[in-house]
Parts: sequence; structure tokens; C-alpha cells
Amino acid sequence: MSVSKKHFVRFALILLTVVAVSINAKAQTDKIEGLWYNDVKSAKIQITRESNGKFYGKVVWLKEPLKNGKPKVDEMNTDEKLRSRPRLGLPVLADFIKDGDNKYSGGTIYDPNNGKTYSCKMTYKGGTLDIRGYIGISLFGRTTTWSRAE
Repeated sequence: MSVSKKHFVRFALILLTVVAVSINAKAQTDKIEGLWYNDVKSAKIQITRESNGKFYGKVVWLKEPLKNGKPKVDEMNTDEKLRSRPRLGLPVLADFIKDGDNKYSGGTIYDPNNGKTYSCKMTYKGGTLDIRGYIGISLFGRTTTWSRAE
């Protein structure tokens, strides 16, 4: 086999390996991973699965990122030390575990509008995600619906 054929074969094998790994990685993406608009479309939240297998979400876009000409901060947080952290990049979903085909539970949601964290469960419904935040039991809570932003 000539040198150029060896290089071509080597290149083709490397290319096939890269494609196979990319397809495999994409296939392991969960259906809730990606960008979601909140219920009033004032923010986009990026949901990812971390190495611990749990799902997390953070704010990656704000319709109105500034307040009085400065980036919005987490001014309503009950912890005074956290009130200066930027709203952009703010973690709002934490510790969700997949609980069946379309349900995610065991997590929390942080509401930057009032600075409170609530127990939370999520239900995937195709292009929407029902988010139920509650205190104690889910009977005492509120559900909002997020829509896919991609």
C-alpha cells in the first residue's frame, strides 16, 4: 500500500471515530437538556446534566439584562452576601433526578424575583416543561410552563 493510501485510510478511520463519538454523545442527551424560555419569556434557562447525573439550570439570557444602566443582580436574595451576584449566569434549578420517562424530581428552583428557593418537580411534555415549585408538599405550590427556546 502506498504512503498516500495509508494516510487516507488513517484519516478516514479517525473521521469515522469522531463521527461515531459525536453521534453517541448526542444520543445520550436527555430530552430536557437545552434552552428553555421561562413562563413570561423574560429569560432563557440552559438545562444540563452534570457528571453526578443530576440536572441543573442557569440563566443564560435576559430580555432586560440591565437595571439603571447596570447589569441586574440577585438583589432579592435572602442571603445578603449573594445579593451582588449577577442575574446572568444565576443558577435557578438544582439537583433534579430523572424519575420515570418524563418526570424529574428531588430538585429545587430558585426564584430571583423574591429571593426564595422552593422544592420542585418537573414534567416534560414535548415542547413544554411544567415546573411545579412548592413548600412542603406539592399540593401547596404553583406550576408554570416553560417552552423550548431552540
